[in-house]
Amino acid sequence: MDRLDPRTTLILVVDVQEKLAAAMPEASLATLVKNTGILLEAAKELGVPVLASEQYPKGLGPTVPAVAERLARLDRAALPKVTFDACSDLAIARAISDVAPRAVVVVGMEAHVCVFQTARELVKRGYLTHVVADAVSSRQEDNRRLGLALAERAGAIVTTTETVVFDLLGRAGTDAFKAVSKLIR
Repeated sequence: MDRLDPRTTLILVVDVQEKLAAAMPEASLATLVKNTGILLEAAKELGVPVLASEQYPKGLGPTVPAVAERLARLDRAALPKVTFDACSDLAIARAISDVAPRAVVVVGMEAHVCVFQTARELVKRGYLTHVVADAVSSRQEDNRRLGLALAERAGAIVTTTETVVFDLLGRAGTDAFKAVSKLIR
């Protein structure tokens, strides 16, 4: 497995929306939002491209404010979709293709539905796919764990926020390291 390179990695935020968030366990949602924020700030510092999706925003609402604000700082708006797998939405598939990443880091909700189906399809399409275990959630912990296991069986790498951040950094002692390591503390 190769190291994540900021020049060839994409971070994909899947469906972190208000009405879905309201159904998540409070602690799990707080961890997801915090760690997604860390990844988005690291992406900004390191120049990693970011995309985001919203599942049927008319019914499930917009991206939660804390994540939407970070996306706005990156000049990114979530792309609407109705497919569970983000890659099956033509606009999102084109946006991913335009970035032309080698690796895609996936965060979001729900782990056993949209995150899993998106990860499975990314693997099928040849992307090295990382699903960030501490930045995904489901309404029930059993479903979150199952979603992670299914993503791994499909060929995705299940990882953590810190693992992704330090893999993207590659080394200490740089200005980027100083800026990004403050996010982890």
